[in-house]
Amino acid sequence: MLIKYFLPGNKKTLIMISKDKDLKRMINFFANADQVDVFVMPNDGATRPPVVSTAPASRSSRTTVSAAVVLASSPIETSQTDNDLNETNPFDIAIQNEDAPLSLAYGSNYENQHNKAAIQWENTITGVEQRFSSFAEFREALHKFSIAHGFRYKYKKSDSHRVSVKCKAEGCPWRVYVSRLPTTHIIRIKKMNTEHTCNGVAAKVGYRATKGWVGNIIKEKLRSSPNYRPKDIVADIKREYGVQLNYSQAWRAKGIAKEQLQGSYKDAYSQLPYFCQKILETNPGSLATFDTKPDSSFHRFFVSFHASISGFQNGCRPLIFLDDIPLDAKYQGTLLIATAADGDDGVFPLSFAVVDDETDDDNWFWFLSKLKSCSLISQPITFVANFTKGLQDSIANVFGGECFHAYCLRYVAEKLNNDLKGRFSHEARRLMVQDLYAAAYAPNVEAFEQCIQDIKAIASEAYDWVVNSEPQHWANVFFNGTRYNHVTSNFGQLFYDWVSDAVELPITHMIDVLRGKLMELIYTRRVDSNRWTTTLTPSMEEKLKNESLKARSFQVLPSESSVFEVHGETVEAVDISQWDCSCKGWQLTGLPCCHAIAVFECVGKNAYDYCSRYFMAESYRNTYAESIYPIPDVDGPVEGEGISVIVTPPPAKRPPGKPGRRAKLKQAGSLELIRRQMQCSKCKGLGHNKKTCKEVVETHEASSNPEVLTIQMDEDMHTDDS
Repeated sequence: MLIKYFLPGNKKTLIMISKDKDLKRMINFFANADQVDVFVMPNDGATRPPVVSTAPASRSSRTTVSAAVVLASSPIETSQTDNDLNETNPFDIAIQNEDAPLSLAYGSNYENQHNKAAIQWENTITGVEQRFSSFAEFREALHKFSIAHGFRYKYKKSDSHRVSVKCKAEGCPWRVYVSRLPTTHIIRIKKMNTEHTCNGVAAKVGYRATKGWVGNIIKEKLRSSPNYRPKDIVADIKREYGVQLNYSQAWRAKGIAKEQLQGSYKDAYSQLPYFCQKILETNPGSLATFDTKPDSSFHRFFVSFHASISGFQNGCRPLIFLDDIPLDAKYQGTLLIATAADGDDGVFPLSFAVVDDETDDDNWFWFLSKLKSCSLISQPITFVANFTKGLQDSIANVFGGECFHAYCLRYVAEKLNNDLKGRFSHEARRLMVQDLYAAAYAPNVEAFEQCIQDIKAIASEAYDWVVNSEPQHWANVFFNGTRYNHVTSNFGQLFYDWVSDAVELPITHMIDVLRGKLMELIYTRRVDSNRWTTTLTPSMEEKLKNESLKARSFQVLPSESSVFEVHGETVEAVDISQWDCSCKGWQLTGLPCCHAIAVFECVGKNAYDYCSRYFMAESYRNTYAESIYPIPDVDGPVEGEGISVIVTPPPAKRPPGKPGRRAKLKQAGSLELIRRQMQCSKCKGLGHNKKTCKEVVETHEASSNPEVLTIQMDEDMHTDDS
């Protein structure tokens, strides 16, 4: 049944209620109304008049709309009184228990589990001379007919010209014979015996429910509820059609329905050449390209839109974050992403690629080669990324001496934690990672040394690990590039959120969803920035304001040169001609520190003149000045626009069954990397429990052998004496 209503003051467009949220929205609309018209009608396309109820709305402490709907089955009955409706109103039940799923009780008709199927499909096969457009349409009608009438059937003959079907029950005379009408594509029933002597044969559990049939049934529900779970499909099909499915049938049917809604995964790969062509046509100046393997199977795809290229070159800092996201789509693969930081420290997507195998180092080299042509700027670029050997070599080989590679600190912390796992307790490793982060942010060598000495006090092994971990790539005090105090590559988090909504789509649809997200992001930020009245972006204005508040209590010793001495909690030297302060805050962030601001106030200079140009509101507007445009006809070319290049899906498919969650690093903080490790309650060792403890086994063996026990005691005593 379809349940619809008019919005207040609008009698032209009916709004459908298909889930709990829709119902609650209707209740909010009519919270102060005396009555509401609710239309209940069949969803099979029949031209029956809707039933309207104008029952008065009851009031409760929750201000809910009740007694406002006529519960109907087919044929529709309206004999229930208002009082009857108030007693069993399902909307009141659903609202009082907000956690309960919305369901409508259809009284005695609803308890007959087979009614919905019987009502909808009992006449899909009517008799001799009935016509169908194809044999597939006939088979679908026959399948529904057998469910509605509760019998099983089998094909006696089935070819491209005729189909003969009989009831599967032994001796039952029910038959139907269809054939193609000569010189046409029309299929018609030529003979049919409608008599059943078997009284219906109970179908084997789940036997009658093909995945295609279930897929057709759940398609519309899946459109409005993408997270429709297989176990809910099983329950709904059993309740509404009296057909029992198992979990795997529901899972496969969901896949069929998704392909019907989203398109074929396989066909999407063949559409890639056309899709790339359309990107270049609709967004001139973009870069969109793909590679295939010798067997024409998909290898990788790269795209960077003109709006992203222009925004990076005209408004973003020379700072790029590299990351990867595993894709749990049908053919898996990995998303490689390159993002920048805008003037408000927001994520600015520069480019992304879908590759068939992230472990292949050649993919990173290919990705960075394409990225280089999108990031043509005069300043050296700083990359914040992982430090795997393949990625390190690719950055060095593609960009050469024109770049700096900053190791993402969360990857460094993860490696420290993993390398020391099993040798130190959870709390000890947590403190080591905490000190590692402090060392990375340390503004001078003395502060860095103090942090790693704190690590050495916990364990000398950890100290040696840190010293040998190439601090020149992750510690502020030694790093030669400019990364504006960004020590992690967590700028890919925005893509994590976007991909989670599109990961199961065919490849062209997934890419187009990301394009749509990016288009919306650029438009929204451009509109917002046009309202700004500040010199700097909002977040940078706030930071500068906070530094100015700190500067009020400082004492500045003037000098005839550009170097000043600033006294506060510490004594710092500020050289305004070199934009330098001994606290290193100015150099690391690009904004004047509190010591520099104290000097500006003393000598009457404007602090805005000493801020990085990337933080200016005007630079931010330049970043989002260009637009990304829609790409029509994502599903493929129309006739006459053939593409000669053939692309087939990659050979590696996802294993059968429900996909698992592929691990990925979290972006939040260092302490989330630490997981509490198992500790033995007997020997206090790490990585095992008392049941698998070898110390316990050895002690037990020793106790059964007096000589061994004596030797062990002597060794212990000798150790204690020494």
